[in-house]
Amino acid sequence: MGSVQIVTTILAAGITAVAVWLAVRAVMKMTAVIRLGQPAPERFSDKGARTRKMLVETAGHTRMLKWGVVGAAHWFVMVGFIVLSLLVLEAYFEVVTPTGGLPIIGHWTIFGLATEVITVLGLVGILVLMAIRVRNRPSRPGGRSRFTGSTMWQGYFVEWIVLLVLIFGLVIRGFKVATDHFEYPVWATPVSHAVGAIVPDWSDGASVAALIKIVISMTWLIVISLNVTMGVAWHRFLAFPNIFFKRDPEKPAGSGLGPLRPMMSEGKPLDFEEADPEKDQFGVAQVEQFTWKGLLDFSTCTECGRCQSQCPAWNTGKPLSPKLLVLSLRDHAYAKAPYLLAGGGKDLTGEEKATQAQLAHLDVLSLAEGDKPLIGTAEEGGVIDPDVLWSCTTCGACVEQCPVDIEHVDHIVDMRRYQVLIESSFPSEAGVMLRNLENKGNPWGAPQNTREDWTKGLDFEVPRVGEVDDFEYLFWVGCAGAFEDRAKKTTRAVATLLNEAGVSFAILGEGETCSGDPARRIGNEFVFQMLAQQNVETLNEAFEGREKAKRKIVATCPHCFNTLGNEYGQLGGEFEVVHHTQLLAHLVSTGKLTPVQPVDGGVTYHDPCYLGRHNRVFAAPREVLGDAIQGELTEMPRNSERSFCCGAGGARMWMEEKIGKRINVDRVEEAMATGARTVAVGCPFCSTMLNDGVNGKGAGEQVEVVDVASVLLRSVKPEQPRGDKEATPVAG
Repeated sequence: MGSVQIVTTILAAGITAVAVWLAVRAVMKMTAVIRLGQPAPERFSDKGARTRKMLVETAGHTRMLKWGVVGAAHWFVMVGFIVLSLLVLEAYFEVVTPTGGLPIIGHWTIFGLATEVITVLGLVGILVLMAIRVRNRPSRPGGRSRFTGSTMWQGYFVEWIVLLVLIFGLVIRGFKVATDHFEYPVWATPVSHAVGAIVPDWSDGASVAALIKIVISMTWLIVISLNVTMGVAWHRFLAFPNIFFKRDPEKPAGSGLGPLRPMMSEGKPLDFEEADPEKDQFGVAQVEQFTWKGLLDFSTCTECGRCQSQCPAWNTGKPLSPKLLVLSLRDHAYAKAPYLLAGGGKDLTGEEKATQAQLAHLDVLSLAEGDKPLIGTAEEGGVIDPDVLWSCTTCGACVEQCPVDIEHVDHIVDMRRYQVLIESSFPSEAGVMLRNLENKGNPWGAPQNTREDWTKGLDFEVPRVGEVDDFEYLFWVGCAGAFEDRAKKTTRAVATLLNEAGVSFAILGEGETCSGDPARRIGNEFVFQMLAQQNVETLNEAFEGREKAKRKIVATCPHCFNTLGNEYGQLGGEFEVVHHTQLLAHLVSTGKLTPVQPVDGGVTYHDPCYLGRHNRVFAAPREVLGDAIQGELTEMPRNSERSFCCGAGGARMWMEEKIGKRINVDRVEEAMATGARTVAVGCPFCSTMLNDGVNGKGAGEQVEVVDVASVLLRSVKPEQPRGDKEATPVAG
């Protein structure tokens, strides 16, 4: 060992010891913070499925590759980070001797070839990612960036570190080539040999370059260890457990889509018959009241902004960005951690749990962080502004796009639950809706004895459960379908088509009440459970004696479809629920319905969030429309899983939109830009919002918003009048 190697070895050992010590300390701190969260025992179920999903999503990059070039570039960088860590290890042998290498595999030609290819592709990948970050920098002219609000220096730092590590890996090899100590042939490592033709024949070059590579790598480790909230770096490690512990590993997309988590306390679903607000947790009022998985979510955020770029609230000038919400919660959790770890915190009655002695050593900033309200205005020092919380439509675009499976919607609704149930703090106009749900069983406050008025004027009898001996499908009409004028047209169209196809169905009539979706999404879990338990009892009675496969429900509202099919199981209601577009597609494909008259003028389709993104029903409505128009749909740029919300979900249907551009207007402009005269929908909320948007644009004579069922009916029965006369509108 020469003098140069003695120096490089000592320096490499020294900086590595410091970096490892800081890294261990950082991991312990992060673990301590995450462990502050509430129990989530369900996250440990089905470890086999969880392991498979984690490997598929990470190795296969299934979420990232949806983004095309950026996904492919990120995959090469990820693989480079994992595989080329072996070359960082090899550098420790090279600082000792310039001819050093990894034991056993270090001289294998296949190892040299693999690492050469990965290095080159990693270089291309990181340069692409750097170019994308610069091109989309928040300071660029022309619009908001998905990186707005991200800590940009951290992203640039990580990318430059990756670039330099890859470059110096080639430089080390180049010096070995130049000194004739390289073990791999030209055909396997052409780039390394090309570098070797450029660098000088310096016998100590490999050791010095290896030291620089180690210093760069350990500098990265030191910096991220001193910045435990540096998600753009830490996600390299945290993404694996975060994906492993996702809510539902069997889901094809984001596991936080579809049903909401039940309201939990101490890791168990809350039983409202026995719950006590002074002993049981009602929603989330403090950051430590999120589950440990929630705190892991916040720690894992990469600040990539994909959630932000797809969020309808953010894209229309609202203060909500799913990314910034998560980052605010993350930063608050870590700033509050010293106070919590010292024994501090408020109990469920708001009293301080720690003694003065426990808190005596804390600095004033940690104590101040402990006093911050989780939800509050800037004047109140709140972590999350109320306008941020109530801007969410629960459309799930953030969850669907997140590459590391953060469950934004669950966290937002948990915070809403506390605000509604304990603080009684929510947009005032939504109070009317909640009172109507409690008193009338529907959000419009319509009389229950008018639930069957939509059947008037039909030329066939609509059977009721209890009046017929048997039926194949229970037709869940829903509140909109029973009371809202435009939605009643859809209800009549579906009933007519089912009757035409000879499908045996029945309705509950006055026995049906609201599914509870708007109550649950606004955060009033108590009203949701009251309605849901009533409906589950009614449905179980209607299906008495049938196994689940024969307890079939067809629903026209995706919100009812999602609630009945995905959430009633939490309360003992197991049913096979289909959306009407799925049933209609089946009836057309089996020849029970035959479109005869093409619908002209061009048709575009708007994917409802709770049908498409939340429940992955994309094909059925398109198949129905394709048969009805006997041609191709004109798709909007944002469609299928990237469809843009109408603005009505998350109980926003009953709240005023006072900030920024109206979401429905943004979507209507996109639909009108296709040139289609018919905008087909599969949801009564979407129908209302898009109709209002079209009328607001003064385009009611040029563009018609109509349900998929009505489009099909016009094709199956061309004599059907376009303006289906309705009963007297319900005031609401």
